[in-house]
Amino acid sequence: MLPIGSKYKIARRLGPIFEKTQTQKFAIRQQKRKPTRRRRAPSDYNQQLMEKQKLRLTYGLKEKKLVSYVKDALASSQDTIENLYQSLEQRLDSVVYRAGFADTRRMARQLTSHGHITVNGRKNNIPSMKIKAGDVLAIRGGSAKKPVFENLAERRSSYKAPTWLKADYKKMEATVSELPTVERNEFNFKRIIEFYTR
Repeated sequence: MLPIGSKYKIARRLGPIFEKTQTQKFAIRQQKRKPTRRRRAPSDYNQQLMEKQKLRLTYGLKEKKLVSYVKDALASSQDTIENLYQSLEQRLDSVVYRAGFADTRRMARQLTSHGHITVNGRKNNIPSMKIKAGDVLAIRGGSAKKPVFENLAERRSSYKAPTWLKADYKKMEATVSELPTVERNEFNFKRIIEFYTR
């Protein structure tokens, strides 16, 4: 798992990219923080770097892995941004998180690595595995009674999974109905692509 330092320190610089910093308390604390000096407007390079770091840390990727995703997206005949987003969202740990089986991305990575998730009925513990349309993810039978999955249907009663995922929490499974599409404007992918092609 990608080692990450103080999440609060990183979030103060890059924004609330970690679930534990996406709280009202953190937002209020940020508003109260007064800048000690007037900062210059960030350069184009700095903006690109920050956006790249934000993406990398959100998905918990090492630089080498992110570079490979970007290279594949640039080499693809599809739209570069759409292809990059799909590559990130089609990772097994990302789908586990988006499906609502885990509260955080790091938790999704851990559940996957420990073999609690099956893909099309077979146990898989590779977080970077590419999930395709039509694949069915489920919580392994032997893991379903563990505390982490206790009362999952109740806890996810108000959770809305992305449109490309059909989750059934009573059955503890989720089906990938189609390829992910860029539904959220969490990142400025244009700047990220510019960073790697400058």
